[in-house]
Amino acid sequence: MAGVRLELESLAKSYGGVPALRGVSLSVGDGKLVAVVGPSGCGKSTLLSLVAGLDAPDAGVIRIDGRVVNDLSPRERDVAMVFQSYALYPHMTVRRNLAFPLDVAGVPRREIAARVEEVAALLGLAPLLDRRPAALSGGQRQRVALGRALVRRPKVFLLDEPLSNLDAALRLGVRAELKKLHERLGATFVYVTHDQAEAMTLADRIAVLRDGALEQVGTPREIYGAPATAFVARFVGTPPVNLVAPEVLGLPEGPIDVALRPEDLRVSREAGAAGLAARVWLVEPMGSETWVTVERAGARLVARCEAAFDAPPGAPVRLGFDPRRLQRFERETGRRVVPDRPG
Repeated sequence: MAGVRLELESLAKSYGGVPALRGVSLSVGDGKLVAVVGPSGCGKSTLLSLVAGLDAPDAGVIRIDGRVVNDLSPRERDVAMVFQSYALYPHMTVRRNLAFPLDVAGVPRREIAARVEEVAALLGLAPLLDRRPAALSGGQRQRVALGRALVRRPKVFLLDEPLSNLDAALRLGVRAELKKLHERLGATFVYVTHDQAEAMTLADRIAVLRDGALEQVGTPREIYGAPATAFVARFVGTPPVNLVAPEVLGLPEGPIDVALRPEDLRVSREAGAAGLAARVWLVEPMGSETWVTVERAGARLVARCEAAFDAPPGAPVRLGFDPRRLQRFERETGRRVVPDRPG
């Protein structure tokens, strides 16, 4: 299954005078997976609806494989959507659920049977073809929903938070299956999620939306390691980035805020250790590591520490960090401050 290029140019959409999307331009390369993330109400699902043809943009152009599709129906666009809810027909077997979109399209029965068997084998659904949805686990139902999209062999797959109804352990397993599936298919995916871990692990690129506008588009490493704005820095990462006034970290005051990832902040209880004075506010054991929140100069900062770290609230500690790991953002605009290059 070959991928195609999806291009969005200056998409805008409002509802009742309230902007949902504001001039969004985004390109998804052939066979790539782009994850769209952002807080609730930022326009993620609206973007998918416009691409699918379920709604029309107020302005802008949508191209699929070089063809403008603004005036085409959802069927004519040849896209498939997978929703948060599985939307399976409860009275139909898995086989019939998979075959249904091909039946509607008038595909010959022999070809339907071949495509259903092919997709069932790909997704590990072959032993489940004669079961009904009520007899399936959540992960199995989600695979059937994916299969119903795959069996159509569309040009573009649109996934709207498809794993959010699964429990944490099951989500990890299905996420891994989805990543391998995308690698095998080479199809074009647009994946909307509120889960940044899904975005970081699945996507070739991530698009961060805020209030209907794009804050940044980049690879997972770029989004995490070189966020374009303070908003992106705060939104991506668990625990969140430490974003504080420079004087909190012993730096000269200025019209900027500085950010430091929790893994870049060292906490020591050793007497006489170098660093800035602080006090423990909260210790959270996480199994393989411990998250330690400290207070200093009226601010709280979170550090990733070794699993064995322990200290009571109020215990004095010293903070250390590598200044080269600091990121700086203009306080007024939130934009990243790029350091001058020497020479």
